[in-house]
Amino acid sequence: MGRNDDSQKQGKSRLEPETKLGDQELARRDKLQKLAERGVDLFPHKVERTHSVAGIVAEFSTLPKEELEEKTQAVTVPGRILTIRKMGRATFFHISDGRSRLQVYIREEVAGAGNYELFSLFDIGDVISVRGTLFKTRTGELTVLCTSFTFLAKSLHPLPEKWHGLQDIEIRYRKRYLDLIMNPEVVQTFRLRSALVANMRKYFDERGYIEVETPMMHAIPGGALARPFKTFHNALGIDLYLRIAPELYLKRLIVGGLDRVYEINRNFRNEGFDSEHNPEFTMIEFYQAYSDYNDMMDLTEDLLNTLSLTVLGRDELPFGEHMISFKRPWKRMKFKDALISLSGLAPSRFEDEKNILGLAASLAPEKKPTTYGKALDIIFDKYVKENIIQPTFILNPPREVSPLAKAARDNPGEAARFELFIAGMEVANAFSELTDPAEQKRIFEQQAEEKKKGDDESHWIDLDYVEALEYGLPPTGGEGIGIDRLAMIFANKRSIRDVILFPLLKPR
Repeated sequence: MGRNDDSQKQGKSRLEPETKLGDQELARRDKLQKLAERGVDLFPHKVERTHSVAGIVAEFSTLPKEELEEKTQAVTVPGRILTIRKMGRATFFHISDGRSRLQVYIREEVAGAGNYELFSLFDIGDVISVRGTLFKTRTGELTVLCTSFTFLAKSLHPLPEKWHGLQDIEIRYRKRYLDLIMNPEVVQTFRLRSALVANMRKYFDERGYIEVETPMMHAIPGGALARPFKTFHNALGIDLYLRIAPELYLKRLIVGGLDRVYEINRNFRNEGFDSEHNPEFTMIEFYQAYSDYNDMMDLTEDLLNTLSLTVLGRDELPFGEHMISFKRPWKRMKFKDALISLSGLAPSRFEDEKNILGLAASLAPEKKPTTYGKALDIIFDKYVKENIIQPTFILNPPREVSPLAKAARDNPGEAARFELFIAGMEVANAFSELTDPAEQKRIFEQQAEEKKKGDDESHWIDLDYVEALEYGLPPTGGEGIGIDRLAMIFANKRSIRDVILFPLLKPR
């Protein structure tokens, strides 16, 4: 008896949340109850369909009215109700599949009095499957003349009002499902992102790379200069870290003889939020043996040019007030030249290391720069990158901010490395990978000293990786490309949150 009482209480509370319901929500719950009383399956398992909304619009919207009527095209199509306009014993409504809208016309004399009365229990937001034939109205709008329908799901909350509630950033990011329902352009953004990733994968597969997976939890976080997220493994009794980059594992695979590898991966960095940063983000990292960072530059130009032509059909893309051109070749600048010409600082200031350290500390006190090279990197980030709009490779930054890269051939104080900047954002980062195990160990130890001085983003010592290098890492070019930022450029979005389905947000 007790179990029955509990189940009844659970069943009753399923549609009665603790928060106070408004009049519309109460009315929708009442309609759901009436549908149940009429024997309607409230949660059907499946629905058959002949077409999607988008498929119908694509195939039949251009047909002349007379030709469409001659075809007597029958359709069964599901979708979400977005508008309802009642006119006595007839109703026009629109359904959507997230890509296109389709008008439906239901008349009592066609669908039957019982069905038409049942339809009165439907609301905007409900999901329905419609059966009928296609025709065009006097105004030329493609429409389904509904002969019958099937209830699929009830929206127990009213949808946001189009021009006010839905524009609220909080609603759009916290309740992405509402954003997708109400804004077709948002659906298109994420379809574009998916196409970008799919074609990126195709590009590397066709060139002999193999896709791999490496650990998400690391005993020693490595592969980038960043602060990690820390967790604890109960069974092993050890601290673990969410990965900040897969680099060291991918290079272990190059040592093992997999000479071309890539991974489309999630990385986690314990940092702040802004229009370009989310603590959880997606990158592609790829490594090619017997290559260097010059080869990576050539590949990157070809990759992004190919993606723009394949995904968007053009190699010039609008971004804000700019037109970004992916036409080759791209500009290449030395790091120091870019600092002097684009930072707005007098060249003489860079001769005073103490002054530069003080300026960097004031610009980014949380980073606690302890070396001249790291200070220059902070100044570049604050003053230079925003001025680089067209795709530009910035070459040979200071060696101390590149602990996994070879030294540049012409200057041991610089790294054989490039960063690609587009639209004021760093989009890619590549090295001629350091292959000398003794030198790598020395640099790790140097980084450890910087960590002791308070630099939380210095690289950890990874002796297992050093041992892997001792088995022989051939000359290798490696690169990471930020997929989120690249999607921002392709979709013409100013915020990284607009291209991440579920960005991390502060609790309310």
